[in-house]
Amino acid sequence: MKSIFPVFRSNPFSLSTTPLKPFRASVKPPPPDFDYRREISEESRAAIAESHPELLDLADNGSLILVQKKRFGPVPSWRTEFVEPEFIWLIGTSHVSKDSAMEVERVVRALRPDNVVVELCRSRAGIMYVSEDEDPRKQLRSNMFSLSGTGFFGAVGRSINLGGQTALALRLLLAAFSSKISSDINRPFGDEFRAARKASEEVGAQIVLGDRPIEITLQRAWKAMRWSEKLSLVLSIFRGIAFSSNMAVNKLKEASWDDDKFQLYEQLSFSYPSLLSPLIHERDTYLAWSLKRSKAVNNSKRVVGVIGKGHMKGVIYALLCDTGNLRFRDLAGKDSYGGWISDLVKSLVRDTIIGIFLWALYEFINGRT
Repeated sequence: MKSIFPVFRSNPFSLSTTPLKPFRASVKPPPPDFDYRREISEESRAAIAESHPELLDLADNGSLILVQKKRFGPVPSWRTEFVEPEFIWLIGTSHVSKDSAMEVERVVRALRPDNVVVELCRSRAGIMYVSEDEDPRKQLRSNMFSLSGTGFFGAVGRSINLGGQTALALRLLLAAFSSKISSDINRPFGDEFRAARKASEEVGAQIVLGDRPIEITLQRAWKAMRWSEKLSLVLSIFRGIAFSSNMAVNKLKEASWDDDKFQLYEQLSFSYPSLLSPLIHERDTYLAWSLKRSKAVNNSKRVVGVIGKGHMKGVIYALLCDTGNLRFRDLAGKDSYGGWISDLVKSLVRDTIIGIFLWALYEFINGRT
């Protein structure tokens, strides 16, 4: 996969990775030869043709996959009272595509599910409530990394509490970069999530925030990289925010809005393979567990999952190939900290550097608006 973001190229430090603190249970990525289309598409298409033939075009183009309960792995012994959903419908989306938003509305209205699980966490849920009537500039600034929730300071406090100051700084940097991409292509992120919320309210389905908190994901991503990679990543994003060429903008505009290349997490993992586990594999399993093992979906008949196309392979693999006694708290993966004195010294140094960085970023963004 070739990156359409010129700032993310092959990274010269990509072969050296820092081992993450292991989970108490193993997160198994799909093997290289796993192809969910070969594994389940024929069975999925036949079931869709029988129950909802009006959605066959989405099955044929690969956007819609039905995973039936009979294909799930066994329920662990500690969850014997839990009843998994009978049917999980996965709709693969592009975060900047109008077509994806229309497909999500079609699926939710046709299926009238009990739950709609979206690839968002509490900290990013605000993207679902950005109105089409709002200032277009505000729509373009709203993206998968934007701070939202109980006011700005509440969002900052939650972000620091879950992921620390470094994760907050990285999130703000990625938010600025994503906003610039939206402005360059004149398309807001997250139309499919707004469509999911709207259609869910119409049919009486419950919206479920199915992704791992972004703060924990970014914390683990940062810890997975060596300092050389961290420096390379930060400089690359800064270049992407500060500079743009006509060639780069044209390259973004020429790419199909349904292109997987607009999945920013996947693009980062392509350029920095050490990020593949925290940004993709761990979240794939978390999303799969939200779809079939969260309290919200207990004893449900139909569940719809709205996820990026780049997650389809990993989520389907996690649904089909159960990883034993893995629990949500295992997937949170927050690191334990050392002695308070060393932590205090590290925090003072880190907070000083991050404070200077955030001030510089704030001044830079204000100077461009």
